[in-house]
Amino acid sequence: MTAPQVLICTILIAMMGLFLWGRFRHDVVALAALMASVVAGLVPADAAFAGFGHPAVITVACVLVLSQGLKNTGAVDWLARVFLPRQTGRLTSMLALLGLGALMSGFMNNVGAMALLMPIAVQLSDRLGLTPGQSLMPLAFGTILGGMTTLVGTPPNLIVSGFREEAGLAPFGMFDFAPVGVAVAVLGVIFVAVIGWRLVPARKSSAGEGFDTGTYLTEVRVPDKSKAVGLTLRAFETKIEDTGVQIVGLVRNSVRLTAPHGGRRIRSADILAVEGDVDGLTEALSVFDLKLEENDAATEEDPDRAADADADPEADADREGTGTSGDDEARDASERDEDIVLREVAVLPGATIVGRSASDLRLRTRYGLNLLAVARHGHPPRSRLRQLKLKSGDLLMLQGPAEIMSEFINDTGCVPLGVRDLRIPDKRLAAVAGGIMLGAIGLATFGLLPAAAAFALGVLASMLFRTVPPRQVYTSIDWPVVVLLAALIPVAGAMQSTGTADLLSRLLVDTVARGNPVAALAVVLVTAMFLSDMMNNAATAAVLCPIALGIASALGVNPDSFLMAVAIGASCAFLTPIGHQNNTLILGPGGFRFGDYWRLGLPLEAIVVAVSMPVLLLVWPL
Repeated sequence: MTAPQVLICTILIAMMGLFLWGRFRHDVVALAALMASVVAGLVPADAAFAGFGHPAVITVACVLVLSQGLKNTGAVDWLARVFLPRQTGRLTSMLALLGLGALMSGFMNNVGAMALLMPIAVQLSDRLGLTPGQSLMPLAFGTILGGMTTLVGTPPNLIVSGFREEAGLAPFGMFDFAPVGVAVAVLGVIFVAVIGWRLVPARKSSAGEGFDTGTYLTEVRVPDKSKAVGLTLRAFETKIEDTGVQIVGLVRNSVRLTAPHGGRRIRSADILAVEGDVDGLTEALSVFDLKLEENDAATEEDPDRAADADADPEADADREGTGTSGDDEARDASERDEDIVLREVAVLPGATIVGRSASDLRLRTRYGLNLLAVARHGHPPRSRLRQLKLKSGDLLMLQGPAEIMSEFINDTGCVPLGVRDLRIPDKRLAAVAGGIMLGAIGLATFGLLPAAAAFALGVLASMLFRTVPPRQVYTSIDWPVVVLLAALIPVAGAMQSTGTADLLSRLLVDTVARGNPVAALAVVLVTAMFLSDMMNNAATAAVLCPIALGIASALGVNPDSFLMAVAIGASCAFLTPIGHQNNTLILGPGGFRFGDYWRLGLPLEAIVVAVSMPVLLLVWPL
């Protein structure tokens, strides 16, 4: 071995050791490996950060943004409502849940798909008499399987496509991964749904009941075209009985009815006082096309402004004192439109808003904030939401500009809680977000634009049509993954330029595969699966792609077979909680231990090898 080869091997071994140790974040380790390569002269200093412009990195970042648009607009909630049956047995329910997760993961980031479907999986486990982990682990594995079916489903596929292009071949197309990926995903999902979930240890969540703020009381307006118009209150609750949402009051013609009779029919413009948890409220809004009363009223002229001014001649002075005069509001309007957030806020005993209502505080006119819902232990309040006197211990769901939200929290002595989304569905924006995603996929699929350019165009459209507010574009990107990819691409290039990839390839071919192409293909697949279980899947793909190309060259066979083996193997991390972010997401909610994953993961990986090998040889012959 030459000195450069010894150096790059030392760096790679140290990097893998740090990945396995887990003491430092993966992006930090990858950046350290890149800097070590630069200092050692293995990567030219002026090319050290060329990875940030790599098409795979750009595409990953753009897909994350487009996924956020689908989440923001409620498009994913609509999919879940349409495709997940409510009154079925375990087999059908599991197949529907895993099938939806796999389908979504093919066209959006699989971590995002997992995060969106986790609450649904927990609800499903309650209905089916399972522990949360018995539905969460199958869902995690189903979303991982679905990600390998398309170019944009998971970062390893994008990395493999990039290496193919750098090898002088055209990059893989959007659905080139589908023949092998779909076969593996379909059989894997069927196995997990029929048998595999039974192998998951039945453990209680280590977080107990988790972060539970109880139920919220909120008011929703019934628009003219709502599906709730004409239904009785009893029928309304029956349609969404599994969400736990119930009607506790009705406002009609400014008259509030407490505990209205279940036979009363809902009319257009009625205001329903409903109680439920965040996920249940989100589903109720989606099912019946309802509007949050405070959120809807904020888009119209505020009737309280004139009344407040008449009641308090110092109102204008107060608004000046708080820095929210009419001029300021007009000047900040565009900023607020771009940076509207939802926050859960706890009212402490010493908070200045205790004993005052949203109307007393002039919450909307003075601060530009909307009170969407209140959670209170004990009996539900009987007054309208804006007239409700706040108490210590109340939890408020507030909507407004992020900066003003922070000022309000600091000024009043409240405490912000962990961020938890109440997604307000918007059919028009959901259709736009779905159209943008499909358009970007179409441009890449038909070769009209490279994948990176197609999805970047989709991000631009998302900002223009406001499915993703411009400022949220940057917060929706998983920057550690971007840095990890961008740092490892030059390191992988150093493996090729120093001849290390060829050296390792010959070693594997001569000593392990003994010159047999099929055995070499199996070695690459199994090695990718093993490494992916121990370190990040993107890192596995970046390290093994040069080796796979070297093996194909040494054997004189089709490199696509080996690149596809890397893509499949790097995507299949089922043995540990650290191999994939989806596995990590369920560790606490499922109450799992490190050694719980292999019970389902090991037979699933065996199925992946058994299915993918013959399909690889058939679709991508050596």
